[in-house]
Amino acid sequence: MSDSDKRIVSIVIPVFNGSQTITKLVNECIQSFEEFFDLEIILINDCSEDNSYDVCLSIQERYPSTITFLSLSKNFGEHNAVMAGLHHSSGDFVVTLDDDGQNPPQEALNLINYAVKENLDVVYSYYPKKKHNLVRNLCSWLNGKVASLMFRKPAGLYLSSFRSMSRFTVQEIIKYDLPYPYVDGLILRSISNIGTLETKHKSRISGKSGYTFKKLFRLWLNMFTNFSVLPLRIASFFGFVFALLGMLIGVFTLYERFLNPNLPVGWATIAVLCSILGGVQLMALGMIGEYLGRIFLGMNRQPQFVVRELHSRSMEKFHK
Repeated sequence: MSDSDKRIVSIVIPVFNGSQTITKLVNECIQSFEEFFDLEIILINDCSEDNSYDVCLSIQERYPSTITFLSLSKNFGEHNAVMAGLHHSSGDFVVTLDDDGQNPPQEALNLINYAVKENLDVVYSYYPKKKHNLVRNLCSWLNGKVASLMFRKPAGLYLSSFRSMSRFTVQEIIKYDLPYPYVDGLILRSISNIGTLETKHKSRISGKSGYTFKKLFRLWLNMFTNFSVLPLRIASFFGFVFALLGMLIGVFTLYERFLNPNLPVGWATIAVLCSILGGVQLMALGMIGEYLGRIFLGMNRQPQFVVRELHSRSMEKFHK
């Protein structure tokens, strides 16, 4: 195959405090892909707290024909950073890859080859044994269960951040311009031609995961409130159940009072019921408020991401 016949592959890598791993990862990507594809690597610095900006900039200067480097103006989160990378990708296939080095780039090549062989729009990786810590594995399991409920995720599909997507899929995803993206939700609501492939998963080279419980909770909120009205239906269901329960207890209290007129009033029961019903009401109001708040922020055009600097692989530099 001549160079002119090579298909383009874009590798999108969000970087957050990845200065110790990103250079090795980029070098491995270039070594794995340059023989088979016209490679484009997009690095997105999500306002890292270490010197990732300087490291990524030096990588871009070393490989100006391969690397596109975006520096965001604040920490928007992984999925927002990925969306920024997808907007600036041009590949026939786009691979999203974490900056921690746990996914070997050679496996990315396998994802693409499998997508071509099976004519798939999206191929997710899954691992025989994950090298994440216990909390991260537990959160991933919970994330998968919630996604199954919210998006009717196919059984056995593991939603990994290491995935290959077709150009058609990427074009559909980037139509979403609201401030709280969830990439897997955007895939599942648009595409059904999805496959999985077992890949290796290495231990983290250095540092620790940037996913705190706070960030994972924010990700779950994005999943709940941006792509389904199921939480509102659940709140309505609980409201109905507890209202029915209150009516049954009221009937039972009247019945007991009729049988024994001297029966003392059940203050403890009333207090418990008030607490339960008050909690359900506050939960429902809070969920409604979350939906309304996101609608408000969307109408006020809160940005999905803001690119402070763009160093493209054609060596042109822009500033926003």
